[in-house]
Amino acid sequence: MIELITTSFVHVVGLLPMDITITPNDSGLPGISQLRTIVGAIMTVGLILSVLALIISAIVWGFGANSSNPHLASRGKVGVLVSCGAAVICGASVALINFFWNVGQSV
Repeated sequence: MIELITTSFVHVVGLLPMDITITPNDSGLPGISQLRTIVGAIMTVGLILSVLALIISAIVWGFGANSSNPHLASRGKVGVLVSCGAAVICGASVALINFFWNVGQSV
């Protein structure tokens, strides 16, 4: 009985693939270079909108501080932090994706 189980297990393990290597293919689909261009343009738009949000938030913060409106001033401060965080994420997005891709490949 044990020999039958051992023999069956050896046959099942022999059917499983042991080494699979798949890498990203940048020429597998048409339009990959256009997609990279679009993503780069979207990153640029994100950075421009982050700068715009920073300017508006700074104006709101200053207006709230000068008009003795603590709620408006705190909203401006939060807006400044959020816009700076958005710019950091837009700028570091490629590095973050590459880092986690490499982590996933080492698992």
